[in-house]
Amino acid sequence: TMSGEEEPRSYYVGVDVGTGSVRAALVDQRGVLLAFADQPIKKWEPQFNHHEQSSEDIWAACCVVTKNLRETCWDKAGHFFDLPDFLSWKATGVTARSLCSLVCKWTYSAEKGWDDSFWKMIGLEDFVADNYNKIGNQVLPPGTSLGSGLTPEAAKELGLRPGVPVAASLIDAHAGGLGVIGADVRGHGLICEGQPVTSRLAVICGTSSCHMGISKDPIFVPGVWGPYFSAMVPGFWLNEGGQSVTGKLIDHLVQGHPAFPELQAKATARCQSIYAYLNSHLDLIKKAEPVGFLTVDLHVWPDFHGNRSPLADLTLKGMVTGLKLSQDLDDLAILYLATVQAIAFGTRFIIEAMEAAGHSISTLFLCGGLSKNPLFVQMHADITGMSVVLSKEVESVLVGAAILGACASGDFTSVQEAMARMSKVGKVVFPRLEDKKYYDKKYQVFLKLVEHQKEYSAIMSGD
Repeated sequence: TMSGEEEPRSYYVGVDVGTGSVRAALVDQRGVLLAFADQPIKKWEPQFNHHEQSSEDIWAACCVVTKNLRETCWDKAGHFFDLPDFLSWKATGVTARSLCSLVCKWTYSAEKGWDDSFWKMIGLEDFVADNYNKIGNQVLPPGTSLGSGLTPEAAKELGLRPGVPVAASLIDAHAGGLGVIGADVRGHGLICEGQPVTSRLAVICGTSSCHMGISKDPIFVPGVWGPYFSAMVPGFWLNEGGQSVTGKLIDHLVQGHPAFPELQAKATARCQSIYAYLNSHLDLIKKAEPVGFLTVDLHVWPDFHGNRSPLADLTLKGMVTGLKLSQDLDDLAILYLATVQAIAFGTRFIIEAMEAAGHSISTLFLCGGLSKNPLFVQMHADITGMSVVLSKEVESVLVGAAILGACASGDFTSVQEAMARMSKVGKVVFPRLEDKKYYDKKYQVFLKLVEHQKEYSAIMSGD
């Protein structure tokens, strides 16, 4: 460039395929989101509880969002792809698979590769043929550049240049973890500042929640998935806990309450979201004590859709104890609060299981839709007793996806370097330690609830 001109800057496109929509963002080298686009994805329910989506429809949505950013022949059974690998194949024509998808979802081992005996045991030995050609025999760490980048055809559909580097992908929650866990925390008074990155737990909270912790050596945690080598941060083992429905559970209980129409009307009149309105309503009805104390006799067990971690019991049901005859807006607000607390107690339950197995966690890094809710964040801090770090960019999954693109383009020497440069701390929420005793008591009740539920089902299934 001529003197006086600014150097040409590099930009990265992060693409996140969620349950209901495809989102994309243009991210610069400092990890700042410059543009954002989203597009809903079609869902079919051929019969109750059977959900289907179309990979072609998802690719089309990826093309729409990527094109929107610019302006601001699937072989029948040739290959079986997880969605992220399908999308990178559509973009580059390369059938290589991401280590993340194969290790976390497909029984592949980063050290040993595929296990022939497993496929024979489940009657899918056809997959072993041709050196596992149908399900992937070239496996790359996330962030590795695929082939020679975008094919001319994909480039045209996406509205980008042919040859733009494309990275081996990550699963959405894992991209969120990558987008937050490496943030530079200096100067925020955080205990994890002098600690290794293994002291951090990334919690990606959306329709459901994922709890991502990494360790130098493999740790086996009962009821928590993993350990997976290099599946999120290269060179580290990943353990992944989760809660099946979190965002969806809050919506379910709030929308099913008789006072919901009144809530909607009042929130609309104030131009607020229903959750912002509920949060301010809780501040209004609390007495001398903090908001959290309003649930002293209302307790929720949140597994309305079974338990993913740490009990791994899909037969579990939800529980609410402490219901009254009144059904006004106050009752709705307090039920909402108890539900948010229950989800935070679930996180504490997962953390305790991880620590009992050998993890050492001091700080939570939250991202995803629910991390925009200050009550949800504060309850996670108070109930776990840990500080919560929020990213400057809430859309951390997109920053994580863009970090992969930055690595594939060669602008950074490693995923770790890109993480440290592109994830920024936005806000830190500290726990109210003076409320610890109250939450410890509620946690005892929380654990009693599931103990009792198991007793009930033992009685009912007994002779």
